[in-house]
Amino acid sequence: MQALQYREIGSRPELVEVEKPAPGPGEILLRVTAAGACHSDEFIMGTSAEDYYFKPLPLTLGHEVAGTVAELGAGVTGLEVGESVIVYGPWGCGRCYPCASGEEQNCEHGMRAPGIFSDGGMAEYMLVDDARHLVPIGDLDPVQNVSLTDAALTPYRAIKSALPKLTPGSTAVVIGSGGLGHVAIQLLKALTQTNVVVLDVAQDRLDFAREVGADAAFLSNPDAIDSVKELTRGLGAEAVFDFVGIQPTADLAAGMIRTGGQIVVVGVASGSVPIGQTTVPLDVTGRAINWGSRTELMEVVELAKRGAISIHVEQYSLADAPRAYDNLHAGKVRGRAVIVP
Repeated sequence: MQALQYREIGSRPELVEVEKPAPGPGEILLRVTAAGACHSDEFIMGTSAEDYYFKPLPLTLGHEVAGTVAELGAGVTGLEVGESVIVYGPWGCGRCYPCASGEEQNCEHGMRAPGIFSDGGMAEYMLVDDARHLVPIGDLDPVQNVSLTDAALTPYRAIKSALPKLTPGSTAVVIGSGGLGHVAIQLLKALTQTNVVVLDVAQDRLDFAREVGADAAFLSNPDAIDSVKELTRGLGAEAVFDFVGIQPTADLAAGMIRTGGQIVVVGVASGSVPIGQTTVPLDVTGRAINWGSRTELMEVVELAKRGAISIHVEQYSLADAPRAYDNLHAGKVRGRAVIVP
């Protein structure tokens, strides 16, 4: 079968022929219907040989995966061949306390996420280790909804953590309106009555943010701090969600948060917000989000079924997948790039 693999440190992904896997006891073979391309993949491919800690190469990419059940390994129950599902990505041990709570992304023994620490779904078929990592999606379009597994799940968890701050009349700032950020805007509108302000680096991205529900949008530069302060009577925002994670955006978050607010860093980069008595307003809390729980993914699927969120998708064939990553790397993807084998 064909698979898109990262094969050598510093290289770009390649389409190769690999052996079709067969499910062992407890495993499920999926025929992949869609797989999302993510900036996390770019982070993996940009990691130096000294710092690389993911699955030993070659690595089949793709941690956002939808598919239909093709084969069931011995002992698998609760699924039917042909059923349409999406894959919960943060695979844990299933036995420790976080895993038993559905928080497998925080597994005490480390997670084995496909496309990161094991082979992923940018292929014609994919093995899933356990039925608990599959969520049925019914009649939802798998191409349109494959990115619920990360691009919606991760911002959903980020926003849930800040809901007590987001009372009517409050202000939430979303930094970055890309793959995760444009879903965060919709989630904030669906879950709260907060005013949603978006920051990004280009006018077309700000226009996109307004299309999906932003109440205000500003260029992401130091002037944005004054713009947010002006909207909030000089007080600042109750919550700032940084979907970029570089130091300039972290500095923006620190500069526009109000007393008692919450900063949530989602973007995978090296930026940081120092929290102390003299670095941010008092009673500010900070959080770095790690994906989401299995139950939260089920909740996100229900939101999609109700039409509360819709992911903007750019579709590519598996043969054209390397171009999808080139576009992602160049910042040319509007929403989410999805590979359809």
